[in-house]
Amino acid sequence: MFGYIRAPSGPYGLDAAETPEINGTRQRVRLCAARGGLPPVLIVQAGPGFPLLHEADKFQQCLRLEQGFTVAYWDQRGCGNAPVQEARSVSLETQVDDLCAVIRWLAERTWQQVLVLGISLGATIALQAAAREARQIKALVAVSIDTDTSASDSAASAFLEKARTQGGRRTARLIEKLGAPPYTAPAPLQLRARLLTELGGIEHGKRFGELLRGLLVGLIDTYGWLGAVAALRNMNAIQRSMLPELASLNLFENWPRPAVPVHYLFGGDDPLTPESLVQRLSSVIAPGDTVVTLPNAGHMVHFDQPAIVRSVIAQAAGG
Repeated sequence: MFGYIRAPSGPYGLDAAETPEINGTRQRVRLCAARGGLPPVLIVQAGPGFPLLHEADKFQQCLRLEQGFTVAYWDQRGCGNAPVQEARSVSLETQVDDLCAVIRWLAERTWQQVLVLGISLGATIALQAAAREARQIKALVAVSIDTDTSASDSAASAFLEKARTQGGRRTARLIEKLGAPPYTAPAPLQLRARLLTELGGIEHGKRFGELLRGLLVGLIDTYGWLGAVAALRNMNAIQRSMLPELASLNLFENWPRPAVPVHYLFGGDDPLTPESLVQRLSSVIAPGDTVVTLPNAGHMVHFDQPAIVRSVIAQAAGG
């Protein structure tokens, strides 16, 4: 049973918190729309272990999708203040299975095909789910999809090495402390995220302290003080469970080919996705899929270039 969750209070005709049963667990979805009947967009959060409900306000301010869509903000299994045993049960397989079930639930709930917006690892999960649930999906917009962990780690390490030689002593010390990949435990992964954020590779113009404060305030506002502690605990638990598996992730070994349009978006300043990976992806995608690299954007392309991402979503929904 979940603890405190903030009651929806947005300025929308539809703003409802629901808890569908997904593969033996109760998971949480917040549905927001200017009015009923709008086509559904399901957001699959980055990860591993990141909740989404606490970021709904940020998505609404940046992307403003609710005017044209019913937006489903989904806390994945074990995220937020879910029971810790659920967090410990998370794997790549359970995430794909859960997403397939959520897509079916939302399609039945709205009587419409679902447009899926997947972010980072969420895009990786969404691509695999779309290959199984194409009948229920309108299109997939994949932001900064994780495709090959080893290649991504190498690119990020090269980025940090350049920063180590050109930056200050404090940055150099932290990079030395980080060490070399793979990162199969939460502490080094989180340290790398901190460094990449400080160096502008995650969100343009946002320092780590600013994003950390926003995270903590959002968690407390959404789940309460104890729930925020549980959300951070669950994030670590999910990362401990998934990171060893994700260290060997390589979608290119068996690229999923869903029978739906897929639109891939990357940030030109994303240290985790080098141009070589984008070019490699361009050689394996299906005819009709698109690949676009956006300037002045890091890993969180949807926050750095929200107008373009919103336009891609609108065009995908109309196609």
